[in-house]
Amino acid sequence: MTFKGKTVFITGASRGIGRELAVAFAEAGANLFITYNRTAPEDTLARLSALDADVEAVQLDVADSTAAADAVRKCAERFGTVDVLINNAGVTKDGLLMRMKDEDWDAVMDTNLKGTFNMVKAAVKIMIKKRAGKIINIGSVIGSMGNAGQANYSASKAGLSGLTKSAARELAPRNIQVNLIAPGYISTDMTEALDDGTKNAILAMIPMKKLGTPRDVANAALFLASSASDYITGQEIHVNGGMYM
Repeated sequence: MTFKGKTVFITGASRGIGRELAVAFAEAGANLFITYNRTAPEDTLARLSALDADVEAVQLDVADSTAAADAVRKCAERFGTVDVLINNAGVTKDGLLMRMKDEDWDAVMDTNLKGTFNMVKAAVKIMIKKRAGKIINIGSVIGSMGNAGQANYSASKAGLSGLTKSAARELAPRNIQVNLIAPGYISTDMTEALDDGTKNAILAMIPMKKLGTPRDVANAALFLASSASDYITGQEIHVNGGMYM
């Protein structure tokens, strides 16, 4: 798949899945506009530089609707358009439901769900004018099956399912496809920090008996962003080794 001449906007690209998304699209020839919030994307930019990618990186809190719209405007000014939007930015603030603080619920919902809404709302104004575009929201297996101690995170990712399907129906007549990728447990810095007991418990739930990799998610995104998926919209692609079916 080639994305030469295409512009891909990726939120939350400083590490993990976001970083691999940026690298995968750079390898495919895309122009990249990437955002980060708290963690500077130094490693991401180093890998993209090695690929000679044309990239712009800006700090962005996606929960800020004005800032989200401004970032999309900057992308259009820099590259002329937005062909693909990938909403990867997300946070977790885990805790038992009965002890969860209001601010922890709000922070997760504001970034994971409202932040995605903000980005979609801003990007579609460009996509509608050219009657073409691909939007990929990054959800989670937890949004489908739930998880103790993650009521806020699970609700935010479940909300993305409804947002994706509603946006897909609304934008389909404008030739804009909207889909969701729901990763399972992916090998990142976060999972590497887990103790062996926790890792073994996770592996026991996965029929394939292994964690996924960020590239597994990126490969699904490459497909959904390409012309090969032009007749696919409003769908959830689960990348989880069979953990949830």
